[in-house]
Amino acid sequence: MITRDSGPQPADFADVRATNLAVVLRHLRINAPCSRADIAAATGLNKATVSSLVTDLIERRLVREVGMTTNRIGRPAMMLVLDGSPYAAIGLEVNVDYLTAVALDLAGERLLSWRRSFTGASASPGQAIASLAALAKRAVAKMAHEERRVLGLTVGLPGLVDADGVVELAPALGWHEVDLRKSLLSALNEPAYPLLVENDANLAVLAEQRFGGQGSTGNLVYLAGGAGIGAGIICDGRLLRGGRGFAGEFGHLPIDPSGPPCACGRRGCLESLAGLGGLIRRALPDAGTETTASPSEFGPHVDEIHRLARAGDAQVLAALATTGRHLGHGISIVANLINPECVALGGYFTVLAPWLIPDAERELVARSVAGHGGGTRIIASALDSSAAAAGGAAAVLDAIDAGALPTP
Repeated sequence: MITRDSGPQPADFADVRATNLAVVLRHLRINAPCSRADIAAATGLNKATVSSLVTDLIERRLVREVGMTTNRIGRPAMMLVLDGSPYAAIGLEVNVDYLTAVALDLAGERLLSWRRSFTGASASPGQAIASLAALAKRAVAKMAHEERRVLGLTVGLPGLVDADGVVELAPALGWHEVDLRKSLLSALNEPAYPLLVENDANLAVLAEQRFGGQGSTGNLVYLAGGAGIGAGIICDGRLLRGGRGFAGEFGHLPIDPSGPPCACGRRGCLESLAGLGGLIRRALPDAGTETTASPSEFGPHVDEIHRLARAGDAQVLAALATTGRHLGHGISIVANLINPECVALGGYFTVLAPWLIPDAERELVARSVAGHGGGTRIIASALDSSAAAAGGAAAVLDAIDAGALPTP
């Protein structure tokens, strides 16, 4: 039997047009307000093509005209901006002690930002899914009340998540082999919008890049300091997921085989040394052993550590220095492997960053093969505790930027 050549085939016209629509939309997101002529000059598309594409985007209510401008050289021009007023992207985050929901419009402006207490460490997967579905339904209902169409919903959580949305392992939540995506689709009555499940740090690094002032950083790491320590990694401009989606388990780098036990069942993982449980034990020994078993106590204890650090408490400063050195050790391993331009400390680490970064930087430089840590900078994240949820919504917007445009 004769078969056709399976090599590259000519692109379908509809595919080319969808790509060009996305090019125009991305340009407007970064550079608006601008004119059709500005877009043609910047993208290399001819003016007639740009005019047709803009008309299509206006019909989809993704772009709108905002009037003529004369504040430019040459003839006055009609200026364009993103619209997207009929649309919303939703991100949800499951953490050990709270659930978060964030909804964004097409331009990245927040439409809602909710945080709810949650006993994830003690709740069964079924109870957690029910709570998460209830929060999702409320967010979708609010968007519907505002006459906005939900373009997609992405859920983030701390754990190993495969491409099908199955949570293979989430030690902080006590989950193993939980088909979260399938369960949520059922709980939400098979919604028309796309629903994805992703590691929380992967989503947070997308938010850091889009909303944290790192838009031009093509090699970026976000360290999520929560019950565990996950890493979201953007390498050469792309999110690094690995073969099955399990990349970024920064907290489980083996640092000291004789070290304390980790929630994953091993000993001496970075998370057991530099995680919040270890920091609290060192900084606040009188807080009691319950801190290791009650992540809901992390917030108040971090506030107390922050207060004492500002007051110059010697024991707390020493504990922070030790934690910073452990973080720097872990970051040096990542720097030697992928040489990121920037590592952002997020989650609970953000407020403690002024005391963690100096020792982390010294350890990074001391352990890096390349001089000066290979140029890797360690910074405090520009985002708050809703970073993963915002990143979930940003993942939906990224799909729009990539060409998955809503129909008119």
